[in-house]
Amino acid sequence: MNFKFNISFSVFLACLCLLTIPCFSQMVDKEKNIDEKVKKFLESSKYSWRDMNVPETDGKILYDLIIKNKYKKALEVGTSTGHSAIWIAWALSKTGGKLITIEIDEGRHNQAVKNFEEAGLGEFIDAKLADAHKFVPELKGPFDFIFIDADKDWYTSYAKSLVPKLEVGGCLTAHNVSERRGRGGYNMTGNFLDYMRSLPYMETSIVRESSAGISVSYKKQDK
Repeated sequence: MNFKFNISFSVFLACLCLLTIPCFSQMVDKEKNIDEKVKKFLESSKYSWRDMNVPETDGKILYDLIIKNKYKKALEVGTSTGHSAIWIAWALSKTGGKLITIEIDEGRHNQAVKNFEEAGLGEFIDAKLADAHKFVPELKGPFDFIFIDADKDWYTSYAKSLVPKLEVGGCLTAHNVSERRGRGGYNMTGNFLDYMRSLPYMETSIVRESSAGISVSYKKQDK
């Protein structure tokens, strides 16, 4: 009886492997195709990013954060024409996630959508043409990765709306954030940095590798 059971179970495992291998192979091929398409797009457009897009170094920082922490539910406030969103969505294509990105300017939004399709990442991005001042408070979340790169004087307001929607273990990142203070001890994102550091359940640091300045705030526990 045990002998027959062992044979039957072995046959079952063999059949399961035969069914699984093609699926796994297809997944590997899809990921390889996405990688090739994204790399080709980024290389061809390397020197054409304007309209307040992040530099390549900062795109790689965002990509690495998502891969390292296996984030899946991402939000970007301030798409511009899509450079940062491409790096974020590229990482999400590997973790099984998706990005919501918001842009108020119709011209930049349309160009970003075109760029997403050309980069082969359209299925991983939900691009919204909207006023983030109104749209962000309406978002339900939850999110495990947030990137803010919009109107600097509104950073703190965005954070106040989004930190409660951030999962424990998730992180809120923001661009052009620096500890360097200008005349009078203030820079455009200084109040935002002070606010994030005032939250006892958030751990905030500045990524030194970014010349423009990226803050990373991990949520250690609920409020």
